[in-house]
Amino acid sequence: MGKKYDVVIVGTGAAGLFCALSLPRDKKILCISKDALDGSDSFLAQGGICVMRDDDDYDSFLEDTMKAGHYENRRESVDIMIRSSREIIEDLIGYGVEFDKENGQLAFTKEGAHSKNRILFHADVTGREITSKLLARVQELKNVTLMAHTTMVDWVCRDNVCYGIVMADMDGKTTTVEADVTVLACGGLGGVYEHSTNFRHISGDALALALYHDVELENVDYVQIHPTTLFTRQSGRSFLISESVRGEGAILLDKNGNRFVDELLPRDVVAKAIQAQMKKDKTEHVWLDFSPIPKDEILNHFPNIYQHCLEAGYDPLVEPVPVVPAQHYFMGGVHVDKDSRTTMEQLYAIGETSCNGVHGRNRLASNSLLESLVFAKRAARDIALIQEFKKADDFDTMVDLNSYEDLYTLMDNYHAMVVAEIKKQKKLREEKEKEHE
Repeated sequence: MGKKYDVVIVGTGAAGLFCALSLPRDKKILCISKDALDGSDSFLAQGGICVMRDDDDYDSFLEDTMKAGHYENRRESVDIMIRSSREIIEDLIGYGVEFDKENGQLAFTKEGAHSKNRILFHADVTGREITSKLLARVQELKNVTLMAHTTMVDWVCRDNVCYGIVMADMDGKTTTVEADVTVLACGGLGGVYEHSTNFRHISGDALALALYHDVELENVDYVQIHPTTLFTRQSGRSFLISESVRGEGAILLDKNGNRFVDELLPRDVVAKAIQAQMKKDKTEHVWLDFSPIPKDEILNHFPNIYQHCLEAGYDPLVEPVPVVPAQHYFMGGVHVDKDSRTTMEQLYAIGETSCNGVHGRNRLASNSLLESLVFAKRAARDIALIQEFKKADDFDTMVDLNSYEDLYTLMDNYHAMVVAEIKKQKKLREEKEKEHE
């Protein structure tokens, strides 16, 4: 017989942790992570987090987000994100997050497809700064239990109501956990791609379960390729070279040392230009030239990127660095409304797992952390307002734990389901778009 919680949050990235912090302290909460507690892609985010500078910035922030998303964004969600941004930054600073400053004031940088400097950052490890501080605050809470190396393998659900999850520990032992509410905050799907900036274990498990249990998905073929990751022949996670490097002046060069694209165009446009150039040049990568950026700026703003390039054998202060596009971010996901509710009762989705329509077809740089936090807080507020939850009297007998014995095959099947669905939706969309040409 498993344990009972008020809320189970699957994932300990920025969205999951912020949701836990935003829930009432009288709620008994379980947060699980498939890997180490800090093994989430939120820790890897380099660039920063967007914020509406002032009321005059609203229109251009909205337009920049909509334009990057090819105007396929859900406008209501974009509006909510922008109008909530100042409150979220105040929350983060209250939790101890430190952003870089100039002359005692918050410093703002700019990235591709932004018309203004509106990105707060902490050197080139903004995600680590935000997520580590959130994790530290959650670890202080008496009402939250954190479990690492614990994998969600199924939902305990019936008649479109979620009553909890089935989870497995490192040894493959499965147990059920009963919960009034389950919140999916389990990240994207980079683990199913050969070249990805994501951790390998983040592989779209929630999407497979949504397919299996008939929960609505949205835009699963909208997968963002990041233009610039450090080229390597080694397998494993690709190292991202943040867009803010190009925002500060770095340029892209072909094999002959010629610039071939405007580096500050939206990511999908730059990635396509790089792929076309590689095809034309018959090369495995292009070059990123840091030389337009002052040396002290490289060392102070991008110390982590600089160090990583050095370790790979390239010194950005004296030579260009080889870069190649890689899978980076997932704009689709489990369909949710403006309060992060899925189409299954008592089941919410937040962060990269969810699709609330903010990003449309392509994500604007540094909107991901903001979007995750805004809608994680909205989920928490919505959960706190619910007076009564549906219970299952026969919860302990609803699933046969023996059916999850071969976890390895089960997870492989989940990955295959996700890959097949992406291919299917991509094909359907291409056919539809051909009809409208």
